[in-house]
Amino acid sequence: MNKLGFLAVSTLTLLAAACSNQGPTDAASTPAAASTSTAPTAAGSKTIGLALSTQNNPFFVALKNGAQKEAAADGYTLTVVDAQDDPAKQISSVEDLIQKKVSVILLNPTDSSALAGAVQQANSAHIPVITLDRSVDGAQVVTHIASDNVVGGSEAAKFLIKALNNKGNVIELQGVPGTSAARDRGQGFDDEIKTSGLKIIAQQPANFDRAQGLSVTENLLQAHPDVQAIFAQNDEMALGAVRALDGAKRANVLVVGFDGTPDGIQAVKDGKIAAIVAQQPEMIGQLGVKNAKSVIDGEKVEAKIAVPLKLVTKDNAQ
Repeated sequence: MNKLGFLAVSTLTLLAAACSNQGPTDAASTPAAASTSTAPTAAGSKTIGLALSTQNNPFFVALKNGAQKEAAADGYTLTVVDAQDDPAKQISSVEDLIQKKVSVILLNPTDSSALAGAVQQANSAHIPVITLDRSVDGAQVVTHIASDNVVGGSEAAKFLIKALNNKGNVIELQGVPGTSAARDRGQGFDDEIKTSGLKIIAQQPANFDRAQGLSVTENLLQAHPDVQAIFAQNDEMALGAVRALDGAKRANVLVVGFDGTPDGIQAVKDGKIAAIVAQQPEMIGQLGVKNAKSVIDGEKVEAKIAVPLKLVTKDNAQ
């Protein structure tokens, strides 16, 4: 064989070897189908992604802590990304988790509708998604883990109906528009109030934020001085409302919060907040990782997993 012939045969041999190695490598890096029987991938078999709406809220910090503890106990790596309440940023973060080929994505959406496309991308990449605390509209997830926010809103209303002897005016501080938590808590509260002698005289978003809870309450108190109670759809807004009431010397107005954060519970103990519909954020995080592991192990999980609520008042705040 001449020199040119030898080189040609050698080149063909190398190309054939390269092609034969390419197929198994690509297959190993592709996750299995997004279902309850999903098997882990070689690249992300011990990695779970956690996409949080924000870490500037004690509730979601507790949720993250619960997830981290459970992941560490099970020997899994938890990759946490923070959207800082920006849907566009969260979409980008979820896309990054998809590129990293994590086995499962735990998603606490900033916006229930805006994140549907990102969940669909994960589904197309055969990466299962589990939603935590807030649901996603228009996209398939393996399971949704949350408290029953409609029931929680109803419990808040029932407390005020009883405390005010079924008579009085109420201001409602709403959460981030577009989130399932704000929608469902509002639905439960509003529907219950409609059947009572209480009247909602003002509703305005304060975006689950303490500073906005303060400023919105200050404005609403000036516009609606005849108010006997404030329902805030989370503890951060309730704490802001407390500061506004203190500034206005309105100690006679009852405040009810929602979540059960340490600051919120302390305010109940101090008599600043009348009651809180308390969730268990750490348990939500723990259950998220537990169910992600079940999915990876090929076990079936429930389509919805409810985390119990508890009404906290000064009588049981300890």
